[in-house]
Amino acid sequence: MKITLVRHTAVDIPEGVFYGHTDVPLKDTFTAEAEVTMSHIPNIEYDAVYTSPLSRAKKLAVYCGYPDAIEEKRIQEINFGEWEMKGFGDIDDPYFQEWFLDTLHKAPPHGESFMNLYERVVEFLEELQAKEDLDNVLIFAHGGVLISAQVFAGTVAMDDAFSVLPPYGGVIEVDII
Repeated sequence: MKITLVRHTAVDIPEGVFYGHTDVPLKDTFTAEAEVTMSHIPNIEYDAVYTSPLSRAKKLAVYCGYPDAIEEKRIQEINFGEWEMKGFGDIDDPYFQEWFLDTLHKAPPHGESFMNLYERVVEFLEELQAKEDLDNVLIFAHGGVLISAQVFAGTVAMDDAFSVLPPYGGVIEVDII
């Protein structure tokens, strides 16, 4: 199965703010960015199209011609819990340094670790794998989801996961066997 994954376009919040599960607005450059993104999505017929329920992914799916994309909660971005919408420098939590040194396994208070995100994305991808009628799938999601899909597909090692974050509006393809 070939899965095409699309990261949402640029968000309109200050850089350095944790915004994973929060439904944040997109920059006013959305249309121009979406046009570029759309030009990179292979022009093929997809057996299924999914989107994160967050508006930044749904808006791009609609713009790209997929208003009926299936919303899937498991492909939402990571939940930063109590740190949502706080700047990195604004977090006064002694645990922050411990988390920073092990973001794979440590979770922010009332949030998720990267491994928690990875496990729910893998659960979804394995469910897709089990469907024999799917050859080409299109997914509109978030950076953490795209990283997770690449690790699951074996194109990226977990140790290198954070070095392959696609840019806003980025499109990647993975083969899931």
